Amino acid sequence: MAGEQHYEQELSSFRDRSGFLFYWNGSLYRQINYSYKDDYDQLMNSGLYDTLIESELLIPHGESKIEPPLPEISYKVIQPELIPFISYPYEWCFSQLKDAAFTTLKIQKKALQFGMSLKDCSAYNIQFIKGRPILIDTLSFEKHREGKPWKAYRQFCQHFLSPLALMNYTDIRLNQLLRIYIDGIPLNMASRLLPLRTRFLFTILVHIHLHAKSQEHFAGRSTSTSRRKMSHTSILGLIDNLEAAVKKLKWNPQGTEWNDYYEKQTYSQEALNEKTRLVSEYLDRIQPNTVWDLGSNVGLFSRTASARGVQTISFDVDPACVERNYREVVNKRETHLLPLLIDLTNPSSAMGWQHSERKSLMERGPVDTLLALALIHHLAISNNLPLKNLAAFFVEMCTSLIIEFIPKDDSQVQRLLSSREDVFPDYTQSDFEESFKKYFTILSIDKIRDSQRTLYLMEKVTSRS
Repeated sequence: MAGEQHYEQELSSFRDRSGFLFYWNGSLYRQINYSYKDDYDQLMNSGLYDTLIESELLIPHGESKIEPPLPEISYKVIQPELIPFISYPYEWCFSQLKDAAFTTLKIQKKALQFGMSLKDCSAYNIQFIKGRPILIDTLSFEKHREGKPWKAYRQFCQHFLSPLALMNYTDIRLNQLLRIYIDGIPLNMASRLLPLRTRFLFTILVHIHLHAKSQEHFAGRSTSTSRRKMSHTSILGLIDNLEAAVKKLKWNPQGTEWNDYYEKQTYSQEALNEKTRLVSEYLDRIQPNTVWDLGSNVGLFSRTASARGVQTISFDVDPACVERNYREVVNKRETHLLPLLIDLTNPSSAMGWQHSERKSLMERGPVDTLLALALIHHLAISNNLPLKNLAAFFVEMCTSLIIEFIPKDDSQVQRLLSSREDVFPDYTQSDFEESFKKYFTILSIDKIRDSQRTLYLMEKVTSRS
């Protein structure tokens, strides 16, 4: 067909037999297959779609007349609203995952009111847009069949309840298990990792410990599920109970290394004000549409960008910082800021089948502008990363760079060196500038008043001889 020259399937979209995402002339579309015709018509004609759109729980779409990639099995082609940035559950803080769980259950309740049900509860079907979680998979619904159990119950427990319980009762860092288990944390693993006291908590006992035992008991018995009967009322009761389970899970962001950085910082108020002014001037000068703030802590300088209406992703390695940052987004109803959990020394990699289902951090770039404030000394000294490697890393991610250099005689660098030998003779301001000049043009150099620190505005060199 003529359109084959422009068609490119989204590599992460191949598991669902109901349809798939594809790109046509640079725009994103979704083909809906005939096998999903009845369910799609029910979604659109029952009033469920309009209800979810009005409640901002489902990504909107329009129906398109373009030729489908596989016309022999195609029912319709739709064009969903674009998502500014795709994030993954292992990059979310505790409250982000918790809010995503609540959103999923709220959608399921509404679906049941219109004779439908979620057929899957993958956390990857939820994204954060304008500070709120929203479902992005239009094909997640199916007609509810009276008496049938909720098909997505196990997946909800693996994708949401298990990681939340582990983060709450065992260790906040255990959400990183989602990087290994792409279909959620296995219930038998969660059951073994949870402390003994959780067996005396009714909701955790039922939905994780006993659920895991049930899975093991019925493993390989294909008829076990089909014989189970659940009324509409029973499913609603199950949803209410899951909501109660999620609601009881709470985590207080404290006790991590950088959680109170700004409360105990070495900047004077004058220096902090000067740094804020300079970052603001740089942003006004370059006018970026998108910003990534690397090592953002609780998002103080991320908000310098997002307050200007710039779509800003605020990355930090500390789960308490990301938690505090996200809570502020929610409390202030901020719409241009997305806090995420990222370890720059081991950032999210491509994963899944053929390394194509989940994109690496680099694949989700580049971004217009990077902020790297009070960051370089951590990467260079705490993690032994040479300045030339950092410059090569940053240039692949952005067009412009706002970066701060902190010299060795600064108290924060001295703190890093206090517990180790100084084997960093090349960590100097002149070496820093030489390393970055290989990839960037330095547009501005400004000393931060009342400090020993220097702020730089750099622009990527577009061509090198």
